Amino acid sequence: MNKLLILLTFSCALIAGAQDFDRQKMDSLFSVVEENNKGMGSFAIHKNGEPVYREAIGYGDIAKNIEADARTKYRIGSISKTFTAALILQLVEEGKLSLDTKLSRFYPNIPNAEKISIEDMLRHQSGLFNFTNEKAYLDYMEQPKSKEELLAVFRAHEPSFEPGEKNDYSNTNYVLLSLILQDVENDSYAEVLKKRILEPLNLADTYYGSKINSDHSEAYSYQKKKDWEPATETDMSIPMGAGAIVSTPSDLNSFFTALFKGEVLKPETLEKMKTFENGYGMGLFSFPFNEKTLYGHTGGIDGFNSMSMYYPEENLAVSYISNGTDFSPNEILIGAMSIFWGLDYTLPSFEPVIEVPEEKLKEYAGTYGSKTFPLKVNIFVEDGTLMGQATGQPSFPLEAYDEDKFQFIRAGLKLEFSPQEDKMTLLQAGNTYELSRE
Repeated sequence: MNKLLILLTFSCALIAGAQDFDRQKMDSLFSVVEENNKGMGSFAIHKNGEPVYREAIGYGDIAKNIEADARTKYRIGSISKTFTAALILQLVEEGKLSLDTKLSRFYPNIPNAEKISIEDMLRHQSGLFNFTNEKAYLDYMEQPKSKEELLAVFRAHEPSFEPGEKNDYSNTNYVLLSLILQDVENDSYAEVLKKRILEPLNLADTYYGSKINSDHSEAYSYQKKKDWEPATETDMSIPMGAGAIVSTPSDLNSFFTALFKGEVLKPETLEKMKTFENGYGMGLFSFPFNEKTLYGHTGGIDGFNSMSMYYPEENLAVSYISNGTDFSPNEILIGAMSIFWGLDYTLPSFEPVIEVPEEKLKEYAGTYGSKTFPLKVNIFVEDGTLMGQATGQPSFPLEAYDEDKFQFIRAGLKLEFSPQEDKMTLLQAGNTYELSRE
């Protein structure tokens, strides 16, 4: 949907027969992230359905000084889509829907509805425009939206491509699947989720989210500027089954374990779910790691980032949910999995942040663009922090790592400024772009 640390607040749990690994090094990984003020969140590994390691760092609510622990609940963003896909596939198993059922049966006024199937939406191959990419989304995301208002947003956009032509991630697909689920079951998404998955699997810490309440062990999310500051809080009427679920790493591990053990869907349905076309399953992705293939999903909403994966060969589930990120959660997971499987791994080290006077930061401000780069990038100073914001995307903080050089570590983004020449070089994922200040 896409920050003050003191103590590790939940020590690891060991069960008989668990795989041996360097627990001290695993502890050190999370310690170094916390001690360098680089992240907050919760992590868990389950093997054979039981926890073998759990850790929580940072705070669920900084203002109230509420530290995170293993029961702290976080918004999981798009991992919600795996739950939604499982619910839809249950209806397919029961004959209430088929993968070929067309969107027009429910919402004929959506563009291309007569051509778009349930499977197209599950696999992100419908061609429906991703409504969270529209410029207006950032203006209304924190306000409630009714079903009719959401449908009006969806109707307003022309298709990005014809159904089945290719795969392109779109939250619109899974909001519509959520609405269809409600229509078929004649009940709210929250109730259908509870009756069909949460209660049968005893997932007591998982539910459809609402306004965050830290007194109920729910975490707020934060973004890092000079320090952790509250992030936006999306109203959960908007993402629905595309991103509105709240959970814990342990509950996510239990869900994925049950899913792959045949406790949610029939084996033949699960096989369809994890059959990939152009890299897309039905509410699932595959993640390669050191010759292993794991299955799961990632999520991002407001300042929350999450990843949950399952490795069938070892009946192993691993999940990490962050509510404050100044170091890539993916790097943290790579480190944790490397330590768990005994691979060579060097703990991260962090250079001290270079302090730059605000007057100097203002020299970089402006809007930068290029004919070879699809977005405009606005650079500005906010509360003494250099910020960046690309067209139609949330703003992000930048920290200096050298003279005239800044980075946004979480996205692997580096910006090199030449203020006298009104130029900025953008480096990300091996690509380099030279942008000019307007």
